[in-house]
Amino acid sequence: MVDCGPDLRQQLLLHNVQHIDGVLLTHEHYDHIGGLDDVRPLGEITVYAEKKVVNVIYRNMPYCFSENKYPGVPALKMQEIDLSPFLICKTTVQPVRVMHAKLPILGFRIKNVAYLTDVKSIEESEYDRLKNLDVLVLNALRIKTHIAHINLEEAIEIAKKIGAKQTYFTHLSHDMGKHFDVEQTLPENMHIAYDNLTLNV
Repeated sequence: MVDCGPDLRQQLLLHNVQHIDGVLLTHEHYDHIGGLDDVRPLGEITVYAEKKVVNVIYRNMPYCFSENKYPGVPALKMQEIDLSPFLICKTTVQPVRVMHAKLPILGFRIKNVAYLTDVKSIEESEYDRLKNLDVLVLNALRIKTHIAHINLEEAIEIAKKIGAKQTYFTHLSHDMGKHFDVEQTLPENMHIAYDNLTLNV
């Protein structure tokens, strides 16, 4: 699972999730970690994140790591990562460095799928990690420009540069407009994602 938004409990119940192999955290902003407490029914969960993000989890959720834990708290095993590839259940995960305004954060490539959210810019060197993708999931906040997120026009340009077979835009705000209307303006292999979208890859 990539990130744990504040609505994670609702998602777990809706999809009857009983097991998660691991949680990948892109960064420490609350809309990406706010649901982490709700993994508690799933047993021990390994959380993969950069050191600065791990430190935020330790600070915000000390009850998960105290010597005498209260019964029922989430069983979180924190695993620090960097830009080196690593394995989860024999599957290689390749972190990708992107910039969220001035904040360095991570995207992730798993096989031929990449998930990049809260992107404002990507260094040229990172595009090599994003070649030959079947699916790209990329943020596109709104039509107008934004200080910390790419807008739709910028997202389309980055998607074209990466060249995935299919691209799905996510992390949309209410300022984007209506799904059907925006979808009609996109290149044929680019789409507006939506809640509960399922992709078979």
